[in-house]
Amino acid sequence: MQTFVSDPALMFLALIALYSPLAALSSYLPVVGPYSQKDQLRLALGLFRNVAIFVLAAIWIGEPLLRLLGISTAALSMTGGIALLYAGIPMMRGIDEVVPEQAAAAMPDASGTVENWRSVLFTPLTFPLTVGGTTFGLIVAFASRGNGVADELRFTVAGLAYAVVTSVTLYAAGHLHRRVSPRMRIILSRVAGILLTAIAVTLLANGGTQLVVATLRELGVLGPGIVPAI
Repeated sequence: MQTFVSDPALMFLALIALYSPLAALSSYLPVVGPYSQKDQLRLALGLFRNVAIFVLAAIWIGEPLLRLLGISTAALSMTGGIALLYAGIPMMRGIDEVVPEQAAAAMPDASGTVENWRSVLFTPLTFPLTVGGTTFGLIVAFASRGNGVADELRFTVAGLAYAVVTSVTLYAAGHLHRRVSPRMRIILSRVAGILLTAIAVTLLANGGTQLVVATLRELGVLGPGIVPAI
Protein backbone atom coordinates (compact mmCIF):
# COMPACT_ATOMS: atom_id res chain seq x y z
CA MET A 1 0.00 0.00 0.00
CA GLN A 2 2.87 2.36 0.74
CA THR A 3 4.16 1.93 -2.81
CA PHE A 4 0.75 2.75 -4.26
CA VAL A 5 0.59 5.97 -2.24
CA SER A 6 4.16 7.07 -2.90
CA ASP A 7 4.33 6.47 -6.65
CA PRO A 8 1.83 9.24 -7.60
CA ALA A 9 3.63 11.63 -5.25
CA LEU A 10 6.95 10.73 -6.83
CA MET A 11 5.46 11.30 -10.29
CA PHE A 12 4.22 14.73 -9.22
CA LEU A 13 7.63 15.72 -7.81
CA ALA A 14 9.39 14.44 -10.92
CA LEU A 15 7.06 16.44 -13.17
CA ILE A 16 7.63 19.62 -11.13
CA ALA A 17 11.39 19.12 -11.28
CA LEU A 18 11.24 18.58 -15.04
CA TYR A 19 8.92 21.55 -15.52
CA SER A 20 10.92 23.90 -13.26
CA PRO A 21 8.34 26.64 -12.45
CA LEU A 22 10.96 29.39 -12.08
CA ALA A 23 12.42 28.68 -15.52
CA ALA A 24 8.92 28.36 -17.00
CA LEU A 25 7.91 31.69 -15.44
CA SER A 26 10.69 33.46 -17.30
CA SER A 27 9.84 31.62 -20.52
CA TYR A 28 6.16 32.59 -20.33
CA LEU A 29 6.80 36.30 -19.79
CA PRO A 30 7.39 37.43 -23.41
CA VAL A 31 4.52 35.27 -24.67
CA VAL A 32 1.74 36.31 -22.28
CA GLY A 33 2.95 39.89 -21.72
CA PRO A 34 1.16 41.56 -24.66
CA TYR A 35 -2.26 40.25 -23.60
CA SER A 36 -4.76 41.85 -21.25
CA GLN A 37 -5.32 40.53 -17.75
CA LYS A 38 -8.58 38.93 -18.87
CA ASP A 39 -6.87 37.14 -21.76
CA GLN A 40 -4.05 36.03 -19.47
CA LEU A 41 -6.63 34.42 -17.20
CA ARG A 42 -8.13 32.70 -20.24
CA LEU A 43 -4.67 31.48 -21.21
CA ALA A 44 -4.09 30.11 -17.70
CA LEU A 45 -7.42 28.27 -17.72
CA GLY A 46 -6.79 27.03 -21.25
CA LEU A 47 -3.35 25.78 -20.26
CA PHE A 48 -4.86 23.86 -17.33
CA ARG A 49 -7.34 22.23 -19.69
CA ASN A 50 -4.69 21.29 -22.24
CA VAL A 51 -2.25 19.93 -19.65
CA ALA A 52 -5.05 18.00 -17.93
CA ILE A 53 -6.04 16.37 -21.23
CA PHE A 54 -2.38 15.61 -21.95
CA VAL A 55 -1.89 14.04 -18.51
CA LEU A 56 -5.09 11.97 -18.69
CA ALA A 57 -4.15 10.70 -22.15
CA ALA A 58 -0.66 9.75 -20.96
CA ILE A 59 -1.96 7.91 -17.90
CA TRP A 60 -4.88 6.03 -19.41
CA ILE A 61 -3.91 5.41 -23.06
CA GLY A 62 -0.31 6.56 -23.35
CA GLU A 63 1.50 3.25 -23.62
CA PRO A 64 -0.83 1.57 -26.16
CA LEU A 65 -1.12 4.82 -28.14
CA LEU A 66 2.63 5.11 -28.66
CA ARG A 67 2.80 1.49 -29.78
CA LEU A 68 -0.11 2.01 -32.18
CA LEU A 69 1.34 5.12 -33.80
CA GLY A 70 4.90 3.83 -33.85
CA ILE A 71 6.14 7.05 -32.22
CA SER A 72 8.86 7.03 -29.61
CA THR A 73 9.18 9.49 -26.75
CA ALA A 74 12.68 10.23 -28.05
CA ALA A 75 11.21 11.50 -31.32
CA LEU A 76 8.73 13.66 -29.40
CA SER A 77 11.57 15.03 -27.31
CA MET A 78 13.56 16.01 -30.40
CA THR A 79 10.49 17.67 -31.93
CA GLY A 80 10.05 19.74 -28.79
CA GLY A 81 13.72 20.69 -28.89
CA ILE A 82 13.45 21.92 -32.48
CA ALA A 83 10.34 23.96 -31.63
CA LEU A 84 12.11 25.52 -28.63
CA LEU A 85 15.14 26.42 -30.75
CA TYR A 86 12.84 28.15 -33.23
CA ALA A 87 11.34 30.25 -30.42
CA GLY A 88 14.40 30.67 -28.19
CA ILE A 89 17.19 31.75 -30.56
CA PRO A 90 15.45 34.95 -31.78
CA MET A 91 14.67 35.88 -28.16
CA MET A 92 18.27 35.22 -27.11
CA ARG A 93 19.61 37.36 -29.95
CA GLY A 94 17.12 40.18 -29.34
CA ILE A 95 15.64 40.03 -32.84
CA ASP A 96 12.69 42.42 -33.25
CA GLU A 97 13.56 43.85 -29.86
CA VAL A 98 12.27 47.38 -29.16
CA VAL A 99 13.96 50.03 -27.05
CA PRO A 100 12.35 50.86 -23.70
CA GLU A 101 10.92 54.15 -24.98
CA GLN A 102 9.13 52.30 -27.75
CA ALA A 103 7.97 49.37 -25.67
CA ALA A 104 4.93 51.11 -24.21
CA ALA A 105 3.80 52.16 -27.67
CA ALA A 106 4.23 48.60 -28.88
CA MET A 107 1.92 47.21 -26.21
CA PRO A 108 -1.61 46.37 -27.32
CA ASP A 109 -4.42 48.82 -26.71
CA ALA A 110 -8.19 48.56 -26.46
CA SER A 111 -8.56 48.50 -30.23
CA GLY A 112 -7.52 44.84 -30.21
CA THR A 113 -4.29 44.87 -32.20
CA VAL A 114 -2.93 41.79 -30.46
CA GLU A 115 -3.10 38.38 -32.07
CA ASN A 116 -5.88 36.26 -30.64
CA TRP A 117 -4.84 34.57 -27.39
CA ARG A 118 -5.90 31.18 -28.73
CA SER A 119 -3.12 31.37 -31.33
CA VAL A 120 -0.41 30.92 -28.66
CA LEU A 121 -2.26 28.58 -26.30
CA PHE A 122 -1.24 25.31 -27.90
CA THR A 123 2.05 26.42 -29.47
CA PRO A 124 4.25 27.52 -27.82
CA LEU A 125 2.58 27.68 -24.37
CA THR A 126 1.29 24.12 -24.06
CA PHE A 127 3.85 22.51 -26.36
CA PRO A 128 6.76 22.70 -25.93
CA LEU A 129 7.04 25.23 -23.07
CA THR A 130 4.89 23.23 -20.64
CA VAL A 131 4.71 19.62 -21.83
CA GLY A 132 6.56 17.55 -24.39
CA GLY A 133 7.81 14.11 -25.25
CA THR A 134 9.90 13.78 -22.10
CA THR A 135 6.90 14.70 -19.95
CA PHE A 136 4.72 12.19 -21.77
CA GLY A 137 7.31 9.45 -21.39
CA LEU A 138 7.73 10.18 -17.68
CA ILE A 139 4.00 9.96 -17.03
CA VAL A 140 3.66 6.77 -19.06
CA ALA A 141 6.57 5.19 -17.18
CA PHE A 142 5.02 5.93 -13.78
CA ALA A 143 1.49 4.98 -14.81
CA SER A 144 2.70 1.63 -16.11
CA ARG A 145 3.68 0.70 -12.52
CA GLY A 146 0.08 0.88 -11.32
CA ASN A 147 -2.18 -2.09 -10.76
CA GLY A 148 -5.84 -1.49 -11.43
CA VAL A 149 -8.19 1.45 -11.70
CA ALA A 150 -7.54 2.66 -8.13
CA ASP A 151 -3.88 3.26 -8.91
CA GLU A 152 -4.72 5.01 -12.18
CA LEU A 153 -7.03 7.35 -10.27
CA ARG A 154 -4.22 8.22 -7.85
CA PHE A 155 -1.94 9.02 -10.76
CA THR A 156 -4.73 11.10 -12.27
CA VAL A 157 -5.00 13.22 -9.10
CA ALA A 158 -1.22 13.77 -9.14
CA GLY A 159 -1.34 14.72 -12.81
CA LEU A 160 -4.18 17.20 -12.29
CA ALA A 161 -2.22 18.78 -9.42
CA TYR A 162 0.65 19.25 -11.86
CA ALA A 163 -1.75 20.91 -14.33
CA VAL A 164 -2.80 23.34 -11.56
CA VAL A 165 0.85 24.27 -10.93
CA THR A 166 1.43 25.06 -14.62
CA SER A 167 -1.73 27.18 -14.80
CA VAL A 168 -0.81 29.19 -11.69
CA THR A 169 2.72 29.70 -13.02
CA LEU A 170 1.39 31.06 -16.30
CA TYR A 171 -0.98 33.46 -14.55
CA ALA A 172 1.85 34.60 -12.26
CA ALA A 173 3.95 35.38 -15.35
CA GLY A 174 1.24 37.74 -16.62
CA HIS A 175 0.96 39.32 -13.16
CA LEU A 176 4.73 39.87 -13.05
CA HIS A 177 4.86 41.28 -16.58
CA ARG A 178 2.50 44.11 -15.64
CA ARG A 179 4.84 45.18 -12.82
CA VAL A 180 8.24 45.27 -14.49
CA SER A 181 9.72 48.08 -16.53
CA PRO A 182 10.13 47.87 -20.34
CA ARG A 183 13.90 47.52 -20.00
CA MET A 184 13.51 44.72 -17.47
CA ARG A 185 11.14 42.99 -19.89
CA ILE A 186 13.88 43.08 -22.51
CA ILE A 187 16.40 41.62 -20.06
CA LEU A 188 13.98 38.90 -18.98
CA SER A 189 13.24 38.13 -22.62
CA ARG A 190 16.96 37.64 -23.28
CA VAL A 191 17.26 35.41 -20.19
CA ALA A 192 14.22 33.43 -21.29
CA GLY A 193 15.78 32.99 -24.73
CA ILE A 194 18.96 31.61 -23.19
CA LEU A 195 16.96 29.23 -20.99
CA LEU A 196 14.79 28.07 -23.88
CA THR A 197 17.82 27.47 -26.09
CA ALA A 198 19.57 25.52 -23.33
CA ILE A 199 16.47 23.39 -22.73
CA ALA A 200 16.13 22.84 -26.48
CA VAL A 201 19.71 21.60 -26.77
CA THR A 202 19.12 19.26 -23.83
CA LEU A 203 15.97 17.86 -25.42
CA LEU A 204 17.70 17.38 -28.76
CA ALA A 205 20.72 15.71 -27.17
CA ASN A 206 18.65 13.39 -24.99
CA GLY A 207 16.19 12.53 -27.73
CA GLY A 208 18.94 12.01 -30.30
CA THR A 209 20.92 9.79 -27.95
CA GLN A 210 17.86 7.67 -27.20
CA LEU A 211 17.10 7.29 -30.90
CA VAL A 212 20.67 6.22 -31.67
CA VAL A 213 20.69 3.71 -28.80
CA ALA A 214 17.32 2.29 -29.89
CA THR A 215 18.56 1.95 -33.48
CA LEU A 216 21.75 0.20 -32.39
CA ARG A 217 19.74 -2.23 -30.28
CA GLU A 218 17.45 -3.00 -33.22
CA LEU A 219 20.53 -3.72 -35.34
CA GLY A 220 21.92 -5.99 -32.63
CA VAL A 221 24.99 -3.85 -31.98
CA LEU A 222 23.93 -3.26 -28.36
CA GLY A 223 22.36 -5.78 -26.06
CA PRO A 224 19.09 -4.95 -24.28
CA GLY A 225 20.83 -4.26 -20.99
CA ILE A 226 23.80 -2.33 -22.35
CA VAL A 227 23.85 1.45 -22.02
CA PRO A 228 26.67 3.21 -23.91
CA ALA A 229 28.87 5.63 -22.01
CA ILE A 230 28.21 9.27 -22.97
